[in-house]
Amino acid sequence: MRVGIAGIGFMGWIHWLAWKSVPEARVAAICTRNPARQAGDWSGIQGNFGPPGEQVDLTAVTVHGSLESLFADTSIDLVDLCLPPGIHADATISALRAGKDVLCEKPMALTLAQCDSMIAAARKSNRQLLVAHVLPFFPEYAFARSLIRNGSYGRLLGGNFHRTVANPVWVKGFFDPEVVGGPLLDLQVHDLHFIRGLFGMPDSVTGSGRLQDGLVEYSTSVLRFPGDEFVVHCTGGVIQQQGRPFTHGFELHLERATLQFEFAAFNDQAESMPLKLISADGQTTRPHLGDNDPVRAFVDELDEVRKVVTSQRANSSVLDAPLARDAISLCEAIARSVASRQTVKLKRSC
Repeated sequence: MRVGIAGIGFMGWIHWLAWKSVPEARVAAICTRNPARQAGDWSGIQGNFGPPGEQVDLTAVTVHGSLESLFADTSIDLVDLCLPPGIHADATISALRAGKDVLCEKPMALTLAQCDSMIAAARKSNRQLLVAHVLPFFPEYAFARSLIRNGSYGRLLGGNFHRTVANPVWVKGFFDPEVVGGPLLDLQVHDLHFIRGLFGMPDSVTGSGRLQDGLVEYSTSVLRFPGDEFVVHCTGGVIQQQGRPFTHGFELHLERATLQFEFAAFNDQAESMPLKLISADGQTTRPHLGDNDPVRAFVDELDEVRKVVTSQRANSSVLDAPLARDAISLCEAIARSVASRQTVKLKRSC
């Protein structure tokens, strides 16, 4: 499978690294407007995990300076969109119309209407549209999904999820609804997507939070499900203190066990309460989850993309576009609930 990466920033770099370890796939083209990166100098790329960028060999890679040129490249099977969220919808629809399968980075788009247009374009073009929600492939979350699926500790009862960071003032347009969309779409969408995958679609959400520039800055939400089958809470956003570390984690409740995980990236070091499986009789197990290489989750994610695209499977249980669309629906519902101070009912997914 020949891949064209659109956008060589931090996520484009991580995908470049991950594709190298995906069997039967290779990056055959890139698209960037940056002259230095067109020449292979990616040394200025730096993110909050993984190795920094470096000089890369683009000898066997076609370099495009525009999306139109990349989409017209007949040698490319899949377009991997690592672009700013505000242009996800337009770029995805253009790539689909050009006959490409598409992997779009999260968030799928900035509005539910854009998501619906993207799904409609994929159906009309008869091409695959996948959304790169990598969180379910991180080892703690992957273990939780597997344990819940096998049912060895009974049925799922509920859980608490959180994700918080300092206001990322270095991200241009973070609180612009047409560029990044704020913390709900950039941060909490991870957990809302994971919740949607585990529990299904809630009937309603009730949120409480603070606003900045009309967008939710920080919130906590109760998600209610049919028949009150599950008890689920989701909390997160940004704190207006630049020293505030990134933290995330969860506690999941099953009939005969509890799963707990916490991580914090303090300015001097990262600290973790590793994933623990606490059985009903009080026994605590700490599963071995590999070498902690953060790029490994992206390798697993992109290998799932390869399997879907090369086999033309109908969908992916994790990367399916309607699932990602529902996560955006939840973001919008929480935003409406926080602003109105009322419970917001949800429609069923398309």
